[in-house]
Amino acid sequence: MTLSMYAASTPVFHRMLGNLAAILNKAAAHAEARKIDPGVLLNARLFPDMLPLIKQVQIASDAAKGCVARLAGVDIPKFEDDETSFADLQARIAKTIAFVDSIPSAQIDGTEDRAITLQLRERTLEMKGQDFLTNRVLPNFYFHITTAYNILRHNGIEIGKSDYVGG
Repeated sequence: MTLSMYAASTPVFHRMLGNLAAILNKAAAHAEARKIDPGVLLNARLFPDMLPLIKQVQIASDAAKGCVARLAGVDIPKFEDDETSFADLQARIAKTIAFVDSIPSAQIDGTEDRAITLQLRERTLEMKGQDFLTNRVLPNFYFHITTAYNILRHNGIEIGKSDYVGG
């Protein structure tokens, strides 16, 4: 049995974004219970030259919606990156999951050889759909989900591997 492009993307994004939402709920509850300004957690970083929690969530969202849109050959939904609260991040994750889930498998399956062009700040990358998904998007997506988890764990949120992996 082979793993389809759809199976390697949409369900992965849906599950991990859902896990991220659950982790963010625990962080919001932690802040409320301990009377911590949520902004402290939302703007927390692991190191001064790393991006804060809010940006980690935004980038994970962008990776998921951008991947699915590019593979399906549709416009990437534009989100304003104006989130300032846990509720805002939850809404962004929900919008991302809704978009990812709205693209039927037939639009993603068979895109292994689709030409994908990414315009980065300093260069243009061209690759095939399968390489784009497996060697570019998934590692980037997991990096930002993991970094968000690590920021929260470092700040005392009681989460563990089962929260990251999900049930």
